[in-house]
Amino acid sequence: MQNTLQRGDRVLVDKLTPWFGSEPERGEVVVFHDPGGWLEDTATPEPNAVQKFLSFIGLMPSAEEKDLIKRVIAVGGDTVECKKNGPVTVNGKALDDKSFIFEGNSACDDQPFGPIHVPQGRIWVMGDHRQNSLDSRYHQELPGHGTVSTDEVVGRAVVIAWPVNRWATLPIPSTFDQPGLNAAAAAVPAVLGAAGALPLVLMRRRRLTGGRTAG
Repeated sequence: MQNTLQRGDRVLVDKLTPWFGSEPERGEVVVFHDPGGWLEDTATPEPNAVQKFLSFIGLMPSAEEKDLIKRVIAVGGDTVECKKNGPVTVNGKALDDKSFIFEGNSACDDQPFGPIHVPQGRIWVMGDHRQNSLDSRYHQELPGHGTVSTDEVVGRAVVIAWPVNRWATLPIPSTFDQPGLNAAAAAVPAVLGAAGALPLVLMRRRRLTGGRTAG
């Protein structure tokens, strides 16, 4: 996840919101349990007292679990793709990822993919250090074909809390707010647009403006 996160960074995680039925959104940095086979060669860490306490109150993932941290690129119903030398596209819209991926990285030249249709209830995730991240692209041979069930998501990383000189929020990059990115919204007939606008606005999860270890 460099440069968004650095090795040794510790983040606070919103573990509460998912308990109330909210789903991960595009652009969020999320912590999730190993879907199976992603971390098979990685030892489970031994948590210290502080980690156990922060996990208990919902501010940190459980250190006793094999968890990963990546950015949500696409959600259920989306079609995501990235050709060599090209940008990542979601529902045909190109993402401008230069503001958050590791300097000098390409969008996906090391592992082009797609098009991938993301099933409902699942997400497609990628690391910000694209050339050093075993993300969804590298697990397409596993059950789920690289996608992650939202049931495996621990929560959204909202702020870098440690070390103190690295304190920063982890906002959603503006490219994920571009018009037409939402495939579901684009499919709503125009005659229903006005009628559905208010409920969609009222029900939309309030985004936290603020961000686990780099990966």
